[in-house]
Amino acid sequence: MNAAQARTVYQVRAKASPDGPARIEAAGQTIPVDASWAKSPSGLPGPAELLASAFAACLLKNVERSSQLLPFRYDSAEVDVTARRQDTPPKFTTITYEVRLVTDEPQHRVELLHRNLRRYGTVYNTLAAVCEVQGRVATISPSEQQP
Repeated sequence: MNAAQARTVYQVRAKASPDGPARIEAAGQTIPVDASWAKSPSGLPGPAELLASAFAACLLKNVERSSQLLPFRYDSAEVDVTARRQDTPPKFTTITYEVRLVTDEPQHRVELLHRNLRRYGTVYNTLAAVCEVQGRVATISPSEQQP
């Protein structure tokens, strides 16, 4: 596998035992997950939270990507994601998000960043192809940031 292929192939391994803990091994890290059924919540993320987490990570990664390519200055970024599902048939119907940036960039540059987030995110585009995805980017000036 060459370097270009290595960046476009992702592998994880998941392990579980009946009534026991489950985990995912990805990129040399172990992520404990809730793979139980019909039990009280374990406090660990389940598949839905992991999918929403992947979406949030995609947005954050593309904020950083855009900061390098545009360039776009920001002090910090936070993302809130809500994934809504239906039971029959089981599927996600809507994903909403809010990206909050501490930046002094003008609004037209923030809009450019948001267009890039929607256009170049692999996880974003994959989910947008199968359910409604909508969101916004909110900004706060570094001088207004709370300590």
